[in-house]
Amino acid sequence: MEHPRNIPLILFAVLLITSSVITSTFACSNGQCQLGDGCSSDADCQTGLSCFSCPGAFEGSRCVRSTATNQFQINNSLPFNKYAFVTTHNSFANEEEPHHTGIRVTFVNQEDSVTKQLNNGVRALMLDTYEFRGVIWLCHSFGGKCHDFTAFWIAIDTLKQVEAFLSANPSEIVTLFLEDYVNTPKLLSKVFEDAGLMKYWFPVSSMPQNGQDWPLVKDMVANNQRLVVFTSKKSKQESDGIAYQWNYVVENQYGDDGEHPGECSQRDESAPLDDKTKSLVLINHFHTVPIKKLTCGDNSGTLLSMLDTCHGSAGNRWANFVAVNYYKRSEGGGVFQAVDKLNGQLICGCDDVHSCKPGSSPPTCSAIKCQ
Repeated sequence: MEHPRNIPLILFAVLLITSSVITSTFACSNGQCQLGDGCSSDADCQTGLSCFSCPGAFEGSRCVRSTATNQFQINNSLPFNKYAFVTTHNSFANEEEPHHTGIRVTFVNQEDSVTKQLNNGVRALMLDTYEFRGVIWLCHSFGGKCHDFTAFWIAIDTLKQVEAFLSANPSEIVTLFLEDYVNTPKLLSKVFEDAGLMKYWFPVSSMPQNGQDWPLVKDMVANNQRLVVFTSKKSKQESDGIAYQWNYVVENQYGDDGEHPGECSQRDESAPLDDKTKSLVLINHFHTVPIKKLTCGDNSGTLLSMLDTCHGSAGNRWANFVAVNYYKRSEGGGVFQAVDKLNGQLICGCDDVHSCKPGSSPPTCSAIKCQ
């Protein structure tokens, strides 16, 4: 039997070892943890970082990037098509949206509300619009239709979140990609009017033809034309004044069919990726079934590789929009690092937008190492 006088010494030793383990595991806390540091909650990480796990990449949880760099603060004097933007796939299908129809049995693609996505630097949203219950809803489809168990919420609610963001951030531009299943003419344009978004509308008549540059970002901001909207339905350009996406954008294959290393094939509806009569390039990088714990890998090294591959496939053009699931999940820098690289290349020809000299004209690279 252990002598009673040794018990305090044993307890002290146990506490000392436990404290040492905790200290070595989480050497930082209270907002002091840097990128890649171990963490126990978001509160441990510095501003712009979140605490997430990534099975297969590292044990436990680490601080990873969760906000985008504002490229317009570095340079806003270039055409709109000379910038890249974090884009969320199925932005509306997020965990924060309540079950408005009582039951929902379908995939979720994002964690945050649309408002949080925008506040974290997402600048392009992918929305699926359907006629349902007499109004327009955002919805996943089953059999090509919206149902109670695949519906998320009425579109006007999400569009009002976009309006609130644009109102509060007068120097920002938001792009919407609509997978459009609304058949009634002018019904879609009416919901934009009702949401108060027409005052920010970038008109189809001002969109460039035959691969020309878009207007300068600073001019779009000065004219308050800060909402760019594309529809997948060709008839809407004439009936509703909403730009037909495939007249202006090329896009790679989405889902599992597009996830082949070393390949970047076009989506069926899109013109060839190297068709330079379309000024904008949209790159999808996500699997068909969104699995949160695995998405961190998708949004890391394989994303950077895909963007390099698609650069070649698009006629040596860098992507303007990068669409992902669970946009904050990664092994470290994630989609934010990828878009920093794209903006560096587009704005000043460097590997990182932070290497571009702010406000320089013409845009130049301040770093020694650039391409």
